[in-house]
Amino acid sequence: MADEPVGQGPIHLEMRMGPKLTRPVPPEVTEALLSAQITMTAGERSGFQMAFDLTKKGAIIERLLPEGFFDPRTRVVVTASIKGTPVVLLDGLIVRHEVGASNQPGQTTLTVTGEDLTLLMDLEERTDRYPNLAPYQRVTRILAKYTDYGIDAHVVKEQILQPPNERYRVDYQTGTDLQYVNDLARANGYTFYLVPGPTAGHSTAYWGPEKRLGERQHALNVNMDVNSTVDQLTFAYDGTAREEPQARVQDPRTRTSTLLAQPDISPLRPPLGKRATPALKRKTLSGTAKKDRPQAEAEALARAATSADAISGSGSLDVNRHGYVLQPRELVGVRGAGVTYDGDYYVKSVTHNIRPGSFRQNFTISREGLIARSGTVRP
Repeated sequence: MADEPVGQGPIHLEMRMGPKLTRPVPPEVTEALLSAQITMTAGERSGFQMAFDLTKKGAIIERLLPEGFFDPRTRVVVTASIKGTPVVLLDGLIVRHEVGASNQPGQTTLTVTGEDLTLLMDLEERTDRYPNLAPYQRVTRILAKYTDYGIDAHVVKEQILQPPNERYRVDYQTGTDLQYVNDLARANGYTFYLVPGPTAGHSTAYWGPEKRLGERQHALNVNMDVNSTVDQLTFAYDGTAREEPQARVQDPRTRTSTLLAQPDISPLRPPLGKRATPALKRKTLSGTAKKDRPQAEAEALARAATSADAISGSGSLDVNRHGYVLQPRELVGVRGAGVTYDGDYYVKSVTHNIRPGSFRQNFTISREGLIARSGTVRP
């Protein structure tokens, strides 16, 4: 099974390109594909790099490249069909291409590099004001500008409400839309990213807490002989990762400073491990005394939540053997790593490595504690 080329065996790859609306690429393009690498990380922009064989007198070098087929800002959509089920791996824009010419036959290549559609939000700096709009309302207004690219918004109201009042404060944006949306996410312990799919040409912009509730993906099995689906899996416990934030607020009338209590992070980070790791570091948050109490509480909650994951794991798998594409920013179970590290994890990042006859994934997972909360790993 693994010996059959991608696109002709159990895994079928479809590539679509175009200025805004995409269409299937000519057969010469898919046949020339040497490799594709797509990286997706929680809270970060996804990126991709594809290499093509530039056969002398071929369609790419003779016609498509001069016509601007691979020019920057060209949209690229890549879909993989696994066991007949399509999975959109990429919906992005080309930002750069390189031609490597060689005297050796078959060594001249075209390398295309790009990023996901959030790049559209990072191309223009602007100044805007948002009177009487809460953070989630500001994000919703910004994302509405990009619906013509098939981007739907999924925005979650912040955990600590910050009622706006323009008599006391008006919130301003300076910089790009992407910078501002990410700043608002970090201030509330949230994450912002783009999920390609479920169909080609459509995607979802998600602004909210990391998804640590709900269905699990097919479990990662290690050290289980013929039932193993993972080639290797390494775990680490970083005792200095978790921080205890120290935030103070000031009464504007009396100038009295008060230290905020430690926040409960479970609304943002539902526990995945039975034994929580302690916070060995204390971090003083600067500037909170000048902010409203809800803003200061939100910042303290955000810092405590985002630093909570002291347990991390990394590994690789063969999609042909696993039978499913591991998705980032979702939950997955681990079997076979022992009592301490078995159980549920949040998938922080996945890198798809695709070559003719091969589809492999490198991944990182994390959680805040040791030992599984349940005696059964599903599914």
